[in-house]
Amino acid sequence: MAGYLVSDNRKVTTHRFIEMKQKGEKISMLTSYDYTTAGIVDRAGIDGILVGDSASNVMAGNSTTLPMTVDQMIYHARSVVRAVKRALVVCDMPFGSYQTGVHDGVVNAIRIMKESGCDALKMEGGVEILDTVKAILDAGIPVMAHLGLTPQSINKFGTYAVRAKEEKEAAKLLSDAKALSEAGCFAVTLEKVPAALAEQVTREISVPTIGIGAGGKCDGQILVVADMLGMNQGFSPRFLRRYADLNTVMTDAIGQYVTDVKSGDFPNESESY
Repeated sequence: MAGYLVSDNRKVTTHRFIEMKQKGEKISMLTSYDYTTAGIVDRAGIDGILVGDSASNVMAGNSTTLPMTVDQMIYHARSVVRAVKRALVVCDMPFGSYQTGVHDGVVNAIRIMKESGCDALKMEGGVEILDTVKAILDAGIPVMAHLGLTPQSINKFGTYAVRAKEEKEAAKLLSDAKALSEAGCFAVTLEKVPAALAEQVTREISVPTIGIGAGGKCDGQILVVADMLGMNQGFSPRFLRRYADLNTVMTDAIGQYVTDVKSGDFPNESESY
């Protein structure tokens, strides 16, 4: 079944992402970390699913993404891949899996691809990791770049504030985006950067930009699925639009279940064998 706004149910590929930019068709992405959620997201017509290291926060309750391991990312990605028929599935390379050098990066990238069955990988960083990115691309593995706010470097920056507001950092981000796209990355994620800068990057590179808190001129958008569905409370950045209030829906449903069990109403005769 194609999604609500999707008549073409062919498998989305990295090539299709680039075609969509060329045609001016916006790219929709969300995160997923488990089989059940990924199946729903895919059937709704999403173009791409990111198995993000944000699972560290959303699924495990950690305060940063740093604790995620390669084994954990493979577990989540494999679960998502089993459910997905159409969307492009991109898996984050976690902190420590490529920062130690080219060899480690290639070995871990190959392992994630082989053991998870995902379609591509995402890596945080600019020209500092360019040699590793090139080597992974040379191994036949598609890479999505990630610039701007890079959560794996949170201890270096010390804040989750908007990045690249100053001219020097903005110039470096643009230069990094060009270098990564020219090296062969099929897309560039831009997180929490000024909208004008994101628009400039989008205009000046040939591959699609995927924004999160980067304005409406990017080629596509991504949100964390638990955030946009309103499953969590207390996280309300400016870029987040909540499309549902599942926190309330789930709390009410579970509360009713508790009431029915305690009153003896559940299970009733028709729900018994």
